[in-house]
Amino acid sequence: MPTTAHPPADLATPTTGVPKRLNAWFAQHSVRDIECIFPDISGYPRGKLMPAASFLAGTELRVCQAIPMQAVTGDYSYHPVFPDADPDVRLLPDYATVALAPWASVPRAVAVHDCLELDGTPCQFAPRSVLKKVLASYAAMGLTPVVAPEIEFYLTAAQADPSQPLQAPALRHGRAEVGQSAFSLNLQNELAPFWNEFRDACQTLGIRTDTWIHEVGTTQFEINLLHGEAVAVADQAFLFKYAAREIALKHGLNAVFLAKPMAQSAGSSMHLHISLVDAQGQNVFSLPDGRESPQFMPFVAGLQTFGPELMLMFAPNVNSYRRYVAGSQAPTHMQWGYDNRTTGLRVPTSAPAARRVENRVAGADANPYLAMAASLAAGLKGLQAHLSATEPLSGNGYEQAHSLPRSMAEAIQKLEQSSFARQVLGDDFVTGYCAVKALELAHFEREVSAWERRYLLPQV
Repeated sequence: MPTTAHPPADLATPTTGVPKRLNAWFAQHSVRDIECIFPDISGYPRGKLMPAASFLAGTELRVCQAIPMQAVTGDYSYHPVFPDADPDVRLLPDYATVALAPWASVPRAVAVHDCLELDGTPCQFAPRSVLKKVLASYAAMGLTPVVAPEIEFYLTAAQADPSQPLQAPALRHGRAEVGQSAFSLNLQNELAPFWNEFRDACQTLGIRTDTWIHEVGTTQFEINLLHGEAVAVADQAFLFKYAAREIALKHGLNAVFLAKPMAQSAGSSMHLHISLVDAQGQNVFSLPDGRESPQFMPFVAGLQTFGPELMLMFAPNVNSYRRYVAGSQAPTHMQWGYDNRTTGLRVPTSAPAARRVENRVAGADANPYLAMAASLAAGLKGLQAHLSATEPLSGNGYEQAHSLPRSMAEAIQKLEQSSFARQVLGDDFVTGYCAVKALELAHFEREVSAWERRYLLPQV
């Protein structure tokens, strides 16, 4: 039997219970344990390690309901929206995601799970549930969103002291990279041991990648994921970041997905290319003669109208807002344009079958499930309400006013007050999400920064 990183295809669509042939696949690869993981609100993998035999037996797995809403500081919100009893939720594996864990030192598998309440309903605080909730509205209209993310990140030297700036790693000639070398193939060939293992890991995990490039920043890279159904692509983006971090550590590096990891270097984004197809697989943004359909501009208008209210989903951290700087190819508003990278929404030049809108607002630190859910919810509302988009910008978008929220505090306030977000994403989810983000912001505001010590200490 040939060795495969994924179970056979018929295991990916089981009708009931654990797929039978999964037993043989586990035995083939001597799988000892399986990582039963799910994304929390930061897109960080949490879960439990389960013996393979227990997984194959369909043993029920539970975690606390609060875990999907754990703050980046490790704290939990005590907002009344979260039950005082801290009840359990069940973890239900998505067998289509089962794959070998390429970072493991012993044979191990990994599977992405849904979080379900004990009555079987989706946990409203779980990001995967939120994305599925939005997609259900599309399914009711006979539409399927198609999404392709472009994920940027830095490779840096190992850094044990968080008070010190990140540094570029030493390369083959013994020196660190300097300057801007966008699209350099020489520099993309550096750190080859990491790249070789990471490329293999993406194949093992079923992460469908397209182009790999060196970006503008020092040892900054961008990998484009191929387009696909939103949950599947969000799973791939989730596993992409997990694998990058784990494999980088094996090579003495850090894979950094902060939106603005280094003060003098470019920020990192997660651009989302979005189109819609009907039941026949036809792009509904294009007419049979190739022209834009009447649905396209209302979708863009929905993103323009509701994108600022959903900013906290695109820019979820204090650091996120350092990225939105004029002239940086990071947007400062939700204007749109044809093939214009100075706007928040770009319509790339493409064949009619590939007509799409690119949301350039989301940072690399965004949770892919929530960034996709927010984008798709906004676009859908534009379709349903027949909204009108502005005229396209053809010049320098940075000459327009900065209309996106400028801080995490402003973004929290906008999301809290958004009746639209509460309607489409869930009232309790929005309340809980904002409560956790407010907790993180308060934690940050208790810090005393190096800037304060550098300039205020000697002069005030």
